Amino acid sequence: MSASDRSSKVVVTGAAGLVGQNLVLLLREAGYSNITAIDKQSSNLRLLAELNPGVRVIDADLAEPGSWEAEFPEAKTALVLHAQITAKTSAPFERNNLIASELVFKAIARARVPFTVHISSSVVNSVADDVYTTTKKAQEKMFLDSGLSGCVLRPTLMYGWFDPKHFGWLARFMEKAPLFPIPGHGRYMRQPLYERDFCRAILWCIENRPLGKIFDLVGNERIDYIDIIRAIRDVKGLRTPIVPIPYGIFDALLRLYALFSDKPPFTSSQLKALTAGDDFKGVDIEQIFGFKPTAFAEGIRETFCHPVYSKYVVERTD
Repeated sequence: MSASDRSSKVVVTGAAGLVGQNLVLLLREAGYSNITAIDKQSSNLRLLAELNPGVRVIDADLAEPGSWEAEFPEAKTALVLHAQITAKTSAPFERNNLIASELVFKAIARARVPFTVHISSSVVNSVADDVYTTTKKAQEKMFLDSGLSGCVLRPTLMYGWFDPKHFGWLARFMEKAPLFPIPGHGRYMRQPLYERDFCRAILWCIENRPLGKIFDLVGNERIDYIDIIRAIRDVKGLRTPIVPIPYGIFDALLRLYALFSDKPPFTSSQLKALTAGDDFKGVDIEQIFGFKPTAFAEGIRETFCHPVYSKYVVERTD
């Protein structure tokens, strides 16, 4: 898409979450001036509007038919970001990953939007077996079977500004706790992907329109979980002791905590995914998308030390 086309309408679903907040910032930096952001999390939408004057925000539940469907006609690009990532029961996954997606894909089809970027997940290739994985697999299949013109991006675990879970929650816990517990030996390999890099790949897709392509985007460094924790501790300038806890006890404590918390920060199913042993294979980001992936140390530093955006955290939606 040429610079002259950056005034064309772009509609983003799930726009007020971790990916969406970063993406809308990047789109505006790139000169996009006609962005419609749809989300059902009102406070997160207010934050997006505060940081991005001029962006049209729509507060709507995509799992219910409504006036939000009228936002797609005249759009040149649809970016499908909405997803349920964590929850205590299966119902939110089914509602947000399946029911909402079916309505969104039908609205895009009726409006004949020329190009759609569907954000899937690396979990479709995972050995993990949980409700998030199964619903994300079904969501991606739904998009591929829909006949919509577009492409699919499958990111691994992401980190960056606005994070209410994952690395963001770990950092905030570490600031307050007298010690930081980790399951077992902590040598569980991760391939974290910097959020801004992922958004740069989305921007490339908007401008190059790779029809029918599926891109697996994997962090370019393999890092053990315990070393991620140490890196966060170091960049935050903390001295919190890191204490290994036997896996079985750690899992039992997570299950116990979930009985008393509506929004447990880390669930037993996520612990299983952490230790599942996945080793994802991704595309050559620099060769395809034209930029060099951010080094993990630099990404962590920018995530937690940026003078403006490191202070913002979106509210959790689970």
